[in-house]
Amino acid sequence: MKEKRSSFSNRIGFVLAAAGSAVGLGNLWRFPYLAAKYGGGIFLLIYIVLAVTFGFALMTTEIAIGRKTRLSCINAYGALHKKFAFLGPLSAIIPILIIPYYCVIGGWVIKYLFEYVIGNGAALADDAYFTNFITAANSGITGNPMTWFVLFVLLTALVVLFGVEKGIEKVSKFMMPLLILLSAVIAIYALTLPGSMEGLKFYLLPDFSKFSVSTVLGAMGQLFYSMSLAMGIMITYGSYLKDDDDLEKSVTQIELFDTGVALLAGLMIIPPVVAFNGGDASGISAGPGLMFGVLPKVFESMGFSSLIGIAFFLLVFFAALTSSISLMETFLSIIRDKLHINRTLAIALIVLFTIALGSLSCLGYGPLSDVTILGMAFLDFFDFFTNSLLMPIVAFFTCILIGHVLSPDVIIEETTKSGHAFRRRKLLSAMMRWVAPAIVLAILLGELAKYFGLLSI
Repeated sequence: MKEKRSSFSNRIGFVLAAAGSAVGLGNLWRFPYLAAKYGGGIFLLIYIVLAVTFGFALMTTEIAIGRKTRLSCINAYGALHKKFAFLGPLSAIIPILIIPYYCVIGGWVIKYLFEYVIGNGAALADDAYFTNFITAANSGITGNPMTWFVLFVLLTALVVLFGVEKGIEKVSKFMMPLLILLSAVIAIYALTLPGSMEGLKFYLLPDFSKFSVSTVLGAMGQLFYSMSLAMGIMITYGSYLKDDDDLEKSVTQIELFDTGVALLAGLMIIPPVVAFNGGDASGISAGPGLMFGVLPKVFESMGFSSLIGIAFFLLVFFAALTSSISLMETFLSIIRDKLHINRTLAIALIVLFTIALGSLSCLGYGPLSDVTILGMAFLDFFDFFTNSLLMPIVAFFTCILIGHVLSPDVIIEETTKSGHAFRRRKLLSAMMRWVAPAIVLAILLGELAKYFGLLSI
């Protein structure tokens, strides 16, 4: 007998869980960097326009596919059209490869939160601290990145073990409002620092001299990754959404959460970093260099540095955990749809796999640093392969399937079957037929151009 599929108790639970998936590390360490690099206000304007058009269309499509088929991504595409069944395994690979290295970064976050809690924030500001930590140069259990990686995997698994309603939904309902509150508090405090107004102007006022094709590609790429598109997550979460829930309204609210946190991330990070550097924005780097290198120095220069450090890394922990939960739940849904095993056994297998594969990324900057793939450390390679190659490919063929092989009416009918009006149906149809495929293809070509050194984004 087929087991009844789980579901969210209500639309708010779904929105907060999906928003938790979308709000991740990309919002906190990539968005501020790109906003600063591409002239602040002009980047923000392009990003917001893309969010309410391109982002809305793709997210609505994926959630509608999930709700229509009641399947995970591995089987959902084949249920829509047999010739596009190949997208199932292709999309399933993405969360399976991302969750191990994402948990490695989550472990770094817990480590820094722990150090601030025990009053060791000053040590984190040292230039060599982060390098020594990820290379496993430090001794003892707390100095080993494997310890924190495994802990983060187990915390994620614990939430997923309790199921959709009692685990993911409850945690999201607690963490997402607190994440927003912490973001707002830190942003307000950052703006009170001497010199922060120069950083605020730098962030919000557009620098039209920096507008270019790279600006648009940067905004498109950031939005694509930030909203958890083409990762199987929104299809999985959509399969848990009830038929009478307003899908269009849900997507709009998820976008507001995701974009709001991204904007707050810029307010939290850009003004204090610019103030710390005496008006120079060059310290706003991308990725771990910003989160684990620059910001501890900035916090140390502030009053109440330990308190700010705790609040900030608690916020980052919430963002990382909600995203890792969605990745693991997607992995879980894929396994259960294929193997038809119970949740507990499936999670046990996922934990073992995640620790085994994640160990390569965790040790890739230390004991395994001499082993590279295409000249990249394990973590960098898995990130490049999933985010820069597989995700745009899956999204492109999804656009072809919905926009041309089937019809956008398939998504429109799913969206309106609850009886709620679909106000942006014409927008979705135009985006899925013509605009979204071109954007996704531009993202893919842009990423390949970056890899081969032909473009700097």
